[in-house]
Amino acid sequence: MRKVMIVEDEELILQGIKSIIDWDALGLTLTHMAYDGREALELWEKEPVDIIVTDIDMPEMSGLELLKQIRSREETVRFIILTGFDKFEYAREAIRLEVENYILKPINEEELEQQLRAAIVKLEELEKKKIRYIDEKTAWMQFLTGKMAPEDMDAYREELKLDMEDGPCWAAVMKWSTDSVKENRITDMIVGIGKNQEQLRVVHLPPDCLLLLLTGCEDAGEVKEYFLTLQNRIESQYEILTFLSIGPVFHSFRELPASYQFAKRLQKYLVVEGYGSCVDETHIQSRASTDISIDRTQLRRLILKKESEAAVAYIEDLFINNIKTGGSPDSLYQMAVQMAMLLQEIKEEYKLDSSGSLHNLPELLETIYEADDMFGIKTLFIAEINEIIEFLHGEGSQYTPVVRQIMEEVQKNYREDMNLKTLAYKYHMNASYLGQIFQKEVGCSFTQYLGNKKIEIAKDLILNTNKKMSDIAKEVGYPDTSYFYRKFKQHYGVAPASLREMKRY
Repeated sequence: MRKVMIVEDEELILQGIKSIIDWDALGLTLTHMAYDGREALELWEKEPVDIIVTDIDMPEMSGLELLKQIRSREETVRFIILTGFDKFEYAREAIRLEVENYILKPINEEELEQQLRAAIVKLEELEKKKIRYIDEKTAWMQFLTGKMAPEDMDAYREELKLDMEDGPCWAAVMKWSTDSVKENRITDMIVGIGKNQEQLRVVHLPPDCLLLLLTGCEDAGEVKEYFLTLQNRIESQYEILTFLSIGPVFHSFRELPASYQFAKRLQKYLVVEGYGSCVDETHIQSRASTDISIDRTQLRRLILKKESEAAVAYIEDLFINNIKTGGSPDSLYQMAVQMAMLLQEIKEEYKLDSSGSLHNLPELLETIYEADDMFGIKTLFIAEINEIIEFLHGEGSQYTPVVRQIMEEVQKNYREDMNLKTLAYKYHMNASYLGQIFQKEVGCSFTQYLGNKKIEIAKDLILNTNKKMSDIAKEVGYPDTSYFYRKFKQHYGVAPASLREMKRY
């Protein structure tokens, strides 16, 4: 049974619509009745319906605003608009938003029933279209991954409309950065890039991949230039960052799966090249699969001596230099695995493997292999190393009572303008002497400790809330947002906004 909601601010009309229609005979269930758009939206969010019959002019939220709100959440819901206002602008707006019809009051029972039937038919068409879409994508994946019998390939060729026997043809795989997508522009991009491009066929392979089939080009250089131009147009027109990998030329649809699989393998170079790049076989031949080793002794020493800035600088240099010198993805992955294993050894040696905020080895390895690019892997290691240093040299050691009191003071009042002179007066001590004690026991100056504590709290707010960066900066005692950004990047090696984007790990 399809579900229906009636939205009308006049009780008499609301009850009238309820009673004049034989809902069961139409295969419908009247699920909700609401008096304005806001109430209707709340009811729909609790239990969605398939068809909404709504007035336009209502308090709190109009029928058209309700339509826009629900359309942004679910495109298949059908609307029938009721109103006593015979104005063209209402009808034009309703038609643009794809309502089933625009019915004037007083309501004609037969007309309303007719429109309800039309809405049911439309819902069935949308469901069939969705099933066909799923079936087509399943057929494509079976064909491209070679999971079909050779005798079935001709039938699939006809079903998928693969007319490419005369070649030459090229297959490219395009992936886009979900972080770069503004609003819901993917559909616009998929439709837009295929317009007026007779030699290009676009196939969406969910969730975030396109297969691009290009015909009519002989030269590999021209093919790459074509895809680079397409990539630039997508970025400028749709503000979507993409990564393209191009397979070898083929001349028969039977050779398409091999070309696709080659292009798919080249997608691993995303981790090296990053979004905005286009690679083919020639491009990646210069990258050698040489071993990349890390200086385990040096990195271990920096961590254990809590030289966080030097450790961050070492990680930065290690990643940047090896990418610049042409390291292959496999070599860079091996380097990341070595680093993950070193950190795990340190955590086990110092009994840190049970600390909740640190990642165990399987979690680190999973994040490494799921990362889109080296920036994400580098950010992961910088954050992990800083966490290890904090645990190794944190507040769990034995401190004198006055130092513990100062640490508790910082934890409670870090937002305030604190300084050692004020604290020394509070605890009846000489400021210089207190500074020496703090430096000796904690291993850093009071000013550095306070700054680190603020930045650590800011990091937790960035990862666990949706607060604006400027609000977080003020909350931890940095009224100057630019200064906060500099201090944060100095501590973690990455900007606050970039850390939030990478919070998947």
